[in-house]
Amino acid sequence: MQSIAVDVGNTGTKYGIFNGGALIKQGCFQGVDNIPDEITNHTFENAIVASVAADTAAYKTRLSVTGNLIELSAQTALPVLNKYKTPHTLGVDRIAAAVGANYFFPGRNCLVFDAGTAITHEFITSDGSYMGGGIAPGLRMKLKALHTFTERLPLVDQIPESFPLTGQTTNESILSGVLTGTVAELNGLIQLYSEKTPDLVVILCGGDAGFFESKLKGRIFVIPELVLIGLHRILTYNV
Repeated sequence: MQSIAVDVGNTGTKYGIFNGGALIKQGCFQGVDNIPDEITNHTFENAIVASVAADTAAYKTRLSVTGNLIELSAQTALPVLNKYKTPHTLGVDRIAAAVGANYFFPGRNCLVFDAGTAITHEFITSDGSYMGGGIAPGLRMKLKALHTFTERLPLVDQIPESFPLTGQTTNESILSGVLTGTVAELNGLIQLYSEKTPDLVVILCGGDAGFFESKLKGRIFVIPELVLIGLHRILTYNV
């Protein structure tokens, strides 16, 4: 029997269908009215729904589940020790990413970057303790902010793979400031955590993971499905 993990984000919803412990299919859609038929026309054994944006009720009612249907919250039991001081304010995608990292790299200190609408980083220790992390604006949010909160700066809405260090036009200067600056920001965090934490594993996920993959220093593991797998691990832990 199959299970499903649904991750309702700020700009879209991702889902993963699992057979046992294996992720056999994944996809994304926009809004509850656009849930794919392969979800609504299927009966799952267990399901987990997590949201950082919309209320989950509309999503849960569209799922056919014979066993457990879990909404991830601060009260949900976790396979890691959550040491966040305010767990009720912790984004469910953040803890799911940490759980996924601990699953892939048990017994290792992990630093996870989820590069999407926001860029978050999570730190989980080798003994399975989630310590917290940080939240910063994502690339598109920074680009939009420069346009929104100034009178004359244009909106740059494309993120090229290559860009100048020294911008010689206003658009180039915006790209240099945002893209070069954000790469330096992530590399700086890797350096800071590496100095305090031996044998650090760095993991990338999120929609902009591909942009950062070749630009960060050291060995980087890119696991696009990290949050979905973390959600499934939480589901498995609770059924």
